[in-house]
Amino acid sequence: MCWSHVRLDGVTLLWGCSVSVAMCQEENWPAAKPSSSALGPFDAYAEQYDAWYDSPHGQALLASEVACLRLLLGRFKAPYLEVGVGTGRFAKALGIACGIDPAARSLAVARRRGVNVALGVGENLPLRAASFGAVLVAFTLCFVSNPTVVLGEARRVLKPCGGLVLGLLPRGSPWADWYARRGAQGHPLYRSARFFTLAEVQALLEQSGFRVTACRSTLFQPPGLETYAIESPIDGCPPGGGFVGLAAVPTGKAC
Repeated sequence: MCWSHVRLDGVTLLWGCSVSVAMCQEENWPAAKPSSSALGPFDAYAEQYDAWYDSPHGQALLASEVACLRLLLGRFKAPYLEVGVGTGRFAKALGIACGIDPAARSLAVARRRGVNVALGVGENLPLRAASFGAVLVAFTLCFVSNPTVVLGEARRVLKPCGGLVLGLLPRGSPWADWYARRGAQGHPLYRSARFFTLAEVQALLEQSGFRVTACRSTLFQPPGLETYAIESPIDGCPPGGGFVGLAAVPTGKAC
């Protein structure tokens, strides 16, 4: 049996992701505990958070971010896993079959989108090593207590020649600073967020055994506009990009 508290779709989750290993590494593991105080709000506001993506602002911003991540993810072969899958918006749009998240109500929405999901935390993935061609971590690092542990777990479950794709709002960019101000004012979703600079993220990746191989940027429109256009991402990470996608591979692996 898998962890009693971890809601897995059983072997359906396993085979639906084309992973030929058992979902749980051993029987009767102790319960995984969420590591972040941000978990509560993402459970309490799951439906409201998800509904924002159906607004005109949400649709344009989501499309811009998905376009930024798609080419990076396409550098690697399926199957894909999203850590911090939430309600499954990015997983559905990017063709990611499997997701892990500690927020049960968000996972219920993701299941309705057809994403195979499990309740769990990025610091202790209920997955065997070398199971996925790529792992996506989008908007998640700023909500976890131990980002290097999360990145190390992502590395562990990657197949040979697999890679990591990060999506983030870098500190010092207009969007990250805007959300940070909202958090400081008590916004329930962002008051626990800890945004990183690109240099800090690169250092975290190096500490976790990764090297960056590609970077793409989007959201050069500032926050607070009445309408937003869908942006085409650009290569590189120039100043002013509100959303940055990074592709990284384990250090020392040449494929």
